[in-house]
Amino acid sequence: MHPDWRGVFPALTTQFRPDQSIDFEATVRHLEILIRSGIHGVILLGSVGENTALEGDEKRAVLRHLVKAVNGRIPVLTGVAEYTTAGACRFAADAAAAGVDGFMVLPAMVYKADRRETLAHFRAVARATPLPVMIYNNPVSYYVDVTPEMFAELADEPTIVAIKESSDNVRRFTDLVNLTGDRFVLFCGVDDLILEALLLGAVGWVSGLVNAFPEENRALWDLATAGRWEEARALYRWYTPLLHLDTRIKLVQYIKLAMAETGLGSEMVRAPRLPLVGEERDEIRAIIRRAVATRPALPAAAR
Repeated sequence: MHPDWRGVFPALTTQFRPDQSIDFEATVRHLEILIRSGIHGVILLGSVGENTALEGDEKRAVLRHLVKAVNGRIPVLTGVAEYTTAGACRFAADAAAAGVDGFMVLPAMVYKADRRETLAHFRAVARATPLPVMIYNNPVSYYVDVTPEMFAELADEPTIVAIKESSDNVRRFTDLVNLTGDRFVLFCGVDDLILEALLLGAVGWVSGLVNAFPEENRALWDLATAGRWEEARALYRWYTPLLHLDTRIKLVQYIKLAMAETGLGSEMVRAPRLPLVGEERDEIRAIIRRAVATRPALPAAAR
């Protein structure tokens, strides 16, 4: 089972009203903007979508609204980030009933599982539905590392089809290919490593900053995948100060502030996250505004 998962898959933000309730209409509007920019798929309720700040009923409502809005135009995946394996299996079944096309599965939240426990969790969720699964490996943020050797063990699970590699170590792409060949579809999940990851064999990009800069994001993807490396490198150098924001603890606040600065959404987040204030806000806004002021002209064929 190898679904057609290739290209740019935004980790979509969940838009909130000033009272922190979910703004479903604004979230749908933003997704439509991204679809028009040429995204290839979308991931709902990832880390950037504030999965763990939403109640179960809210998450299911987000899926219903957005699956209906997409109406089969692109693949729709949902993050699965629950505290227990049983809870993750239940949510996967509910999401399948809501019409998603697949899952991006994280380790169980909070508990730092060992190798045996981690593999058992992913196997259980993969068997909870017939839908395809992308395993999200982010030891930097979640303190559980799914090594290339562990992915080789998971190769016997037919529904596990893709890897979102976010270990901050691009060597992993080569190790994964050497160990597992073309068994898994490889996605890069670190915005400021995408050009390197593409060179080493990634065929997909789970992006955060695409939420605020969809045209430039798509242009970078098109230039790199067309082998136009000089042009891609120049655009990447402009984009990288923004992409660095994806690697910091407050990436959600930073991405949403960028969306507000570019007119694509609200910066409202849900507590315990709070909108930025003071020197930190000034610092991040200065990075965003410098980028906006120096936006490059995009090559016609890459738009």
